[in-house]
Amino acid sequence: MATPTIDLNADLGEEVTDDAGLLAVVSSANVACGYHAGSVPIMRAVCEQAALLGVAVGAQVSYADRENFGRLARDVPGDVLREQVADQVGTLGEIAAAAGTTVSYVKPHGALYHRVLDDEEQAAAVLAGSGVLPLLGMPGALLSGAERSGRRAWLEGFPDRGYGADGRLLPRGRPGALMETEAEIAAQAVRLAGSVDSVCVHGDSPGAVASARAVRRALEQTGFRIASL
Repeated sequence: MATPTIDLNADLGEEVTDDAGLLAVVSSANVACGYHAGSVPIMRAVCEQAALLGVAVGAQVSYADRENFGRLARDVPGDVLREQVADQVGTLGEIAAAAGTTVSYVKPHGALYHRVLDDEEQAAAVLAGSGVLPLLGMPGALLSGAERSGRRAWLEGFPDRGYGADGRLLPRGRPGALMETEAEIAAQAVRLAGSVDSVCVHGDSPGAVASARAVRRALEQTGFRIASL
């Protein structure tokens, strides 16, 4: 019987976490492309280390909103959003190539991540701006659109976040929205593992590296092999 595999991803290059520490644990890195956080030198450093460690690089695309860390909903026209996504993917692609790796997938960030679960126009703009790359996210308009167009759509779960009865993440600030301990986060990762392709540990969370280690250890002890998608 083949050993089951699962991806472990984290948000990197956001200037608020230990990128090197997380890169030593995860199999995929969602790299901020400058619109909500990050810069060319930071993208370069993350890509170079990811290439050295064999960690897959993904473009973490966002609304242009550094002031609010990309977490404020924006009404951006579809054609504008398409070009913004293309700019972010293209910038990271050039940096990744120079570092000896490639952009393997696209994952929206923050408000855009949640918007494209239901907004068909915004989802279509992200798809159009990201070429033929696979998409990583939760069930909704973006992944459905990717599948209809013959592109790969990878499901992810969040072991450090709480879920509502609708299967969506509880809004930050609501009771139960954030898992508080490494043990809780690791246990949730194991629960999610059978139904998703990848689990994400938020890089901007306190103790992100320790949480990622706990998640990896729990998944491996359960019988999963950690590998990029």
